[in-house]
Amino acid sequence: MVVYLRAIFYPEGFVFPLAEFGIGDLFGRLLLTEVGREAATLVLIFSGAWLFGQNRRQRFAYFLTIFAVWDIFYYVWLKVLLDWPGSVMDWDILFLIPVAWASPVLAPVLISVAMLVFAWIILYRDSCSRPVKASAFEWSGFVLSALVVFVSFCIAGRYVAQADFESYFYWPVFAVGYVLAIALFVKCFLKSK
Repeated sequence: MVVYLRAIFYPEGFVFPLAEFGIGDLFGRLLLTEVGREAATLVLIFSGAWLFGQNRRQRFAYFLTIFAVWDIFYYVWLKVLLDWPGSVMDWDILFLIPVAWASPVLAPVLISVAMLVFAWIILYRDSCSRPVKASAFEWSGFVLSALVVFVSFCIAGRYVAQADFESYFYWPVFAVGYVLAIALFVKCFLKSK
């Protein structure tokens, strides 16, 4: 779908800042189709995680795994099909639900790598009957870290059509959410040994 959208709206090549489109008939239908595709992908990921996992921990780990693999291979296949991104610092529209998310490609790849590491550790420890456990307070911290990263993507997403779009992705905000999640996971891992 992304390849088709880029060919339709950016026949000369996909570059930032993005062109502003009015909500015309074709653009509106295609945008709605893309949002529906994203929602369907999330349902598929949740369904796979639910079916693979035997408990909440495993389901969460499988969700992380499926989402991360999907996200990483999204960029792998864009590279194969379009020779894009040229670098990990190229910008992308990451998601459209509930609003546009944007950032350099490096940011979602870092998130996906962390998700894979977390998931593999959770699944391995579960298979050894030494589960990684998180308290309600720690889960609140994970939710907070996800919200901080989400906000960093959404702020940038509001400005993708402006010439100074790059100045709206705040790496320090992203880093706070990212580092908080890693620190919390390490804490949960160490206390569960």
